[in-house]
Amino acid sequence: MDLLNPGTGFRPEWLEDLHVNQSAVERRVATLKNRRSLKKEWQAAWLLKAISCIDLTTLSGDDTPGKVRRLCGKARNPVRADILEDLGVADMALTTGAVCVYHSMVKTAVDALAGTGIPVAAVSTGFPACMSPMELRLKEIEASVADGATEIDIVITRAYVLTGNWQALYDEVLAYRKACGKAHMKAIISTGQLATLNNVAMASMVCMMAGSDFIKTSTGMEAVNATLEVSLVMIRMIRRYHELTGYKVGFKPAGGISTAKDSLNYLVLIKEELGHDWLNPEMFRFGASSLLGDIERQLEHHVTGSYSAAHRHPLG
Repeated sequence: MDLLNPGTGFRPEWLEDLHVNQSAVERRVATLKNRRSLKKEWQAAWLLKAISCIDLTTLSGDDTPGKVRRLCGKARNPVRADILEDLGVADMALTTGAVCVYHSMVKTAVDALAGTGIPVAAVSTGFPACMSPMELRLKEIEASVADGATEIDIVITRAYVLTGNWQALYDEVLAYRKACGKAHMKAIISTGQLATLNNVAMASMVCMMAGSDFIKTSTGMEAVNATLEVSLVMIRMIRRYHELTGYKVGFKPAGGISTAKDSLNYLVLIKEELGHDWLNPEMFRFGASSLLGDIERQLEHHVTGSYSAAHRHPLG
């Protein structure tokens, strides 16, 4: 697996002119929300795209091997076969983008997904708080990679951002990058705990300098998780980093994205701000657990004209 972003040296001068105009961000997001929504077959096509970009996730204290295997089954066949046949896409081999689990469930997920090409992502580095000793965080990454995870979702030390210690943040993420080896690394910056959009912008840029292949909004466990406002800021940092280096970095919003309409808003934002090259699971993912169920209900509504009960579209 090729790395998307080899990173750069620490470039503090890239941070000096990063100033986010919050009112401008809010106006831009408002235009996105207020425009006419996608309809009919165009909506169905975009929703199928959204499914292919989902990191289907379970991060609960009651996770069991059986629960993870059922989730992997859903990742392999995310939409009922009769719906896909009615849509005329039964042969598209649709799957979710990945399955995301805790380290203890990596082997179970890898075995369940063998032969499918669906990657297993592991949350790591003392997820979600990042308060464990650094040595243990690095060993956790190495253990997940050894068990077969090809994507690692790391979390940063928020205190480095809140105190403006950008060198320390760079050094931390760079150490994570080295521990990941050939696995793709997604850096979770926990935007809901960073206080300002300026901090979101600078944390995003530093994580990319240190070699993050993706930047991710949230653990999904903060009081405020993914929003279109913080996503816009992060996406524009991705665009800026690409302009400066030529390297493309992926984006993953996570937490609170639970409806088909939400997914369409994010896809349109990606399309308008980054372009077609980012509209694929190699460059864009949703971190979600309940989103898939609502998308499947919307697709059934498209072919039948009525909504079914949620239990007709189980995750397990």
